Amino acid sequence: MAQTSPQLPDTANYLINDKVLIKTSDGATISAVTVIKKPFTSKLPAALMFFIYSNTERSLAEAKFAADYGYIGIVADTRGKRLSPDKIEPYEHEARDVNSVIDWITQQSWSNGSVGMYGGSYSGFAQWAATKYLHPALKTIVPYVAAIPGLGLPMENNVFLTANYQWAFYITNNKFTDDLVNNDNERWHRMRDRWWETGVAYNRIDSLDGTPNPWLQKWLSHPDYDEYWQSMVPYKKEFSKINIPVLSITGYYDDGQVSALEYLREHYKYNPHAAHYLLIGPYDHFGAQKGGTAQLRGYQVDSVALINTREITFQWLDYVLKGTKKPDIIQDKINFEVMGENKWHHAKSIDQMGPRKRRLYLDKLKNGTAFTLSDRKPVKNDYLTQIVDLSDRITSNNDYYPSPIIKSELDTTNGLFFISQPFDTATSVSGLLKGNLRVTINKKDMDFGLSLYEVTPTGEYFQLSYFLGRASYAKDMSRRQLLNPGKATDIPFYRSRVFSKRLSKGSRLLVMLNINKNPFSEINYGTGKPVSTETISDAGAPLEIKWHNQSYIELGFSN
Repeated sequence: MAQTSPQLPDTANYLINDKVLIKTSDGATISAVTVIKKPFTSKLPAALMFFIYSNTERSLAEAKFAADYGYIGIVADTRGKRLSPDKIEPYEHEARDVNSVIDWITQQSWSNGSVGMYGGSYSGFAQWAATKYLHPALKTIVPYVAAIPGLGLPMENNVFLTANYQWAFYITNNKFTDDLVNNDNERWHRMRDRWWETGVAYNRIDSLDGTPNPWLQKWLSHPDYDEYWQSMVPYKKEFSKINIPVLSITGYYDDGQVSALEYLREHYKYNPHAAHYLLIGPYDHFGAQKGGTAQLRGYQVDSVALINTREITFQWLDYVLKGTKKPDIIQDKINFEVMGENKWHHAKSIDQMGPRKRRLYLDKLKNGTAFTLSDRKPVKNDYLTQIVDLSDRITSNNDYYPSPIIKSELDTTNGLFFISQPFDTATSVSGLLKGNLRVTINKKDMDFGLSLYEVTPTGEYFQLSYFLGRASYAKDMSRRQLLNPGKATDIPFYRSRVFSKRLSKGSRLLVMLNINKNPFSEINYGTGKPVSTETISDAGAPLEIKWHNQSYIELGFSN
């Protein structure tokens, strides 16, 4: 090992090394820190975090925390970061590099041969990447809000998002993080607004900023979930070989929830006997990594939902690596807090979160100022027509993002709204927002959004879930299948946000259905060309959609 830096704190109580260098299987270098609590008398399991946001002080704090729990604390940096001389290439090497670190751990005199991993977002992705070539020493993972490159970011359901455009600069500009660039919100808002106003191709958006974004360009060249993305994490049958216990943690309002739950679904699909557990509640991307906040985007979070993610993590590691009991909160495969009930529930699967399934149809029948969200399938086939001028820059479509979570009013100037009858009694709705849209359009493709609200008896709108996706990838995210203009097509959807909420007596459900046209993601003009190359001049005639009344959503209820 390298010599311990004399500037590091508390060397009297810890063996600290912040200059660990580890060679990967292909000759690259990974830097890491290790912390061992004194007195060190026996070999120990290792708690490993692998992350890209290099920060020596944070790494030491994380490793020290693990050491205090009775582990060898290790935080390793993505190749190219901190002390590594290599190129920074996000996502592309973790599947091999993390396993090189695990291999190095097992060769150390302090290792008992067992490793557990934990951490959020990119660190969550890195854990799943490691399972693609599962090392025998890796005994468990605890991924929070885990990302899937190519699914949750930089695109969601094949729609590229602008929200973290600057992220590539943030993590590749230097060996640590470029906070000045990342926090220059005025610059990114200006770039986004100029792109929206000018209507240039999405793959030219960096030219408006004036700084080339080579990572964006590389990602845009892979609009399918193709081999490039598939190489980064387990894919399909590779999940069948993942036989270690997993505890996934995410939130109803986590931007990347679709990624975290895709891992869960695919794991159980290919390994029905997987020991994969989920902990989910009213948290956003950052809140889930610490256990929630009392106030979340205007919503007063139930007190029972406020947990300590870190403590639960190490209770889980103790359970797997030291033979103690499971964390008390983990009582079944799916552990979820019901918003408004202030109570945790437990189920064997996401499907069982709301065991009583109901299909609600998007009916043309008027219901006040909206149309009807009906629990009866319409007898006569009919449709509602929506017309969207994709070249128009005066108005935008599809305000789907839940901020604030509770609204006093909705923008009803565009889109279609479907509302249910009031509930006669209080009831809980839990699980996945999914369904099928039957549409006929005059173009070859479209991007659409669907949001679900509870309309309370007092007239507030409580956002429960949403979906954003591209019609041509609805049946296979790895292969684009263009629509036939003028021909009715079924568009199934399910990669939305899982949620759970106790609905008051007198509450109603409201679905907002719309075409996605706004400054926050690329615009699909429907020509069939690669969407990132389309410009406003490709808009042509307005998009005309017939939303057929055979369309429905499906939800799970319980009393």
